[in-house]
Amino acid sequence: MDGKTVSQQILEQCAERVRAIVERSGVTPCLTTVLVGSDPASATYVKMKCKRCEAVGMKSLRMDMPETTTTAELVARIAELSADPAIHGILLQHPVPKQIDERAAFEAIAPSKDVDGVTIHSFGTTSFDLPGFGSCTPEGMMRLLDHYKVEIKGKHAVVIGRSPILGKPMAMMLLARHATVTICHSRTKDLPDIARQGDILVAAVGKANFVKGDWVKEGAVVLDAGYNEGNVGDVDYAPAAARASMITPVPGGVGPMTIATLIDQTATAAERLLGIHA
Repeated sequence: MDGKTVSQQILEQCAERVRAIVERSGVTPCLTTVLVGSDPASATYVKMKCKRCEAVGMKSLRMDMPETTTTAELVARIAELSADPAIHGILLQHPVPKQIDERAAFEAIAPSKDVDGVTIHSFGTTSFDLPGFGSCTPEGMMRLLDHYKVEIKGKHAVVIGRSPILGKPMAMMLLARHATVTICHSRTKDLPDIARQGDILVAAVGKANFVKGDWVKEGAVVLDAGYNEGNVGDVDYAPAAARASMITPVPGGVGPMTIATLIDQTATAAERLLGIHA
């Protein structure tokens, strides 16, 4: 499943939407990224997101805060951005330094600008299948499934991982599309046996090559949301690919779709905030 090519198609469509927004409102959509500390990987991700943002004609602002930032300081800054009418999307690059309450920081993002889909409000709209912003990685994976015309209705989907911005929202999205969903985690017993039941298998655990090839049901669709040191995913790719009907590579699979979804949802946020109906 070629996330790189599909994401490029999304970005091309997004560029057209951005041009229409500018023509109709005179306002350029703006995404602001908040980066706390100096983690090299986070800095690289932010740079990549800013580059993609600018490539579709959006403004991209980057706000750097020191490693010593407190929760109160970060929440106050995000609240300022939420109140700024010139900003249409806010992304808090995570993880944040350990002294910060990440959930409190996420909740300071106005729901109308939560283009990364990380707030409780966004999880709620996802769970109730209401209009809102999906968490970007799960939303990107759903778009891949749709692009490749993967049948979801009635299928058994197994999600390995239960993070509030990846495993849990992915499960809710699949459930909304009428899949039967099993969520697995570190305390799940007989995990390999459960994984083998999945017509759709989602790996989102953050451990290199955690999912072995023989965990994959013959003909299953495998989505690997991991990105670990050495450019490897959460799935042991070669043996899994031999059994799967479709699988996302790492890199070039889920990662590009996450960024494209972020940019696309920023365009949607701008349309809504500016009263433009696409």
